[in-house]
Parts: sequence; C-alpha cells; structure tokens
Amino acid sequence: MIPFLARRLALAVATVLTVVTIAFVLGRATGEPGALLLPDNATQSDIDALNGALGFDRPLVVQYLDTLVGLVTGDFGDSYRLRESALGLVLERVPATVELAFWAFVIGLALAVAAALTIQLTGSRALRAVVGWAGAIRQSVPDFFFALLLVLVFSVLLGALPSLGRTGYASLVLPVATLATGQFVMYLRLLDSALSEQAGQDHVRTAIAQGQSRMRVLVTRMLPNAALPVLGMAGLNLGGLLGGTVVVEVVFAWPGLGKLLTDAVSQRDFPIVQAGLVFVALAFVVVNTAVDVLVHRVDTRTAAA
Repeated sequence: MIPFLARRLALAVATVLTVVTIAFVLGRATGEPGALLLPDNATQSDIDALNGALGFDRPLVVQYLDTLVGLVTGDFGDSYRLRESALGLVLERVPATVELAFWAFVIGLALAVAAALTIQLTGSRALRAVVGWAGAIRQSVPDFFFALLLVLVFSVLLGALPSLGRTGYASLVLPVATLATGQFVMYLRLLDSALSEQAGQDHVRTAIAQGQSRMRVLVTRMLPNAALPVLGMAGLNLGGLLGGTVVVEVVFAWPGLGKLLTDAVSQRDFPIVQAGLVFVALAFVVVNTAVDVLVHRVDTRTAAA
C-alpha cells in the first residue's frame, strides 16, 4: 500500500504543477489585465502603470516562480477586481459547488443502480432498449441546452421551480437534474454490462440452483463484483463534477466555483483563476486517490498484488 500511495502522491504533485503551469502560460498569453480594470477613458500610461503595479512588467520567469511560491504557501495574492484574498474567495464558493456536485453524483448513481437492478430482475429487453434510447438521447443533448429546456418547462411554463440562484432545496432541483441525468447514463451502461457478465458466472448459477432468490443473488453476489468498474468511473466523474459544473452554474446563476472562475477568466483576474484551478486539481486528485484506494482494498485481485 505504501508504494501505491507514494506513486499517487507523486502523480498528484505532477498534476497540480502541470495545471498551474498551463494556467500561467494561457493566462499570460491572453494579455495583461490593466485595460479591463481601468475605465474606458484611461490612457495607455495609466494602463501600463497599473500593469506594472500588478507585477506584469517583471520577467515571465520571475512571475512564474512567484506563482510556484504561492502554490507552496497557499498565498495566491488578492483578486485584482475585488481586492480580497483569491484563495478566500475560492473557498467561499466551494460549499455551493460541492453541494451541487454531491447531489448530482448521488442521485445519478442511485438512479443507475435502480434501473440496472430492475432490468436484471425483469429480464425485459424492451425495458433495456427504452432506458438505453432515453439515455442516448439525453447524452446527445448538451448540458446547457438541457438546462434551458428544464427552465423553460418547469420555471417559465409551469412556474413550479426557481431557475436562478441558491435560495433553498427547490433551487437545487433543476441544476441537479441536469447533471444527474448525464451521469446516470454512463453508470447504467457500465452496471448493466457488468451485471450481465456476472449472471453467467458459476457461483451465481450455483446460488440460484440452491434455491436462493434472484433478488438476493443479484444484491449479495452480482452487484458487489459489478460495482468495481463503476467505482473507478464514479471517482473520475465526482472529481470532474467539482470542476465541471461551470456551464450549469452559469445557466442557473448558481454561486459556485464554476461561475467565479468564469467571471475571473473573462476579467483576467489571474489570482482567482490560479487559486480556483489549483483547488479543482487537488480535489480531483484526492477524490480519485480515495476511490483507487477503496478499489485496491475491495478488489481481492489488486489487494493481493
């Protein structure tokens, strides 16, 4: 286990360093922020003075080294526009994003498990086809368009649910539905395929021949083994959700990390961009490492390796 964790730690460091480097290069390639921070009637000398005050007149190597120092110390500087700690602003938005990602993850996975178990219990090809087609249609619709359709139906036409902001549990329904339905399809395909493969195993046929109920065999014997490939995918999706809710947060004006980063990119507020991307990278690595450790412990084949 120790060599495994050491490899994961090295990979985590390399991942975060790569993210910071890419963010730095792309950020500087988009230009300096002085012109965006000053009024339209600002002179070029005013713009140059502000860029110099923000440190953009220094060599790029020095700016990059300062970024790495900030990464180590956790000090990414202050937001250019809001004049507050960039890391503090990011951490303020994290709970909203975590709430959205968590419920989308849980509901999407729960729906997939329920659908896969129902398909296996009934053995209905028609049900599998209907669910499969519905999932394929959902996956073919971009999240932003699906979100707008939900707003049109449930907020505009029916007036049943709020479409903007984070005002309570009701405001979670539409953004969570948008994300969870997209997650549901991936989990269902993996689970259905894995359960179908498990159905042909000797230990499953033996248990059924001994008189155990189909439901008991499905839950106690087939599902635990079928869940292993889903756990790996779930780790990737959960980590991705923590940084991949940008479009949904923008559509629903959800005050999370994605919206903060979108605004920061458009305003070239590099301290917020860097702090936000570092958090997303760390969250992705931590979640996937935790899932890998879980799979490593549960799967007897890897645990013995």
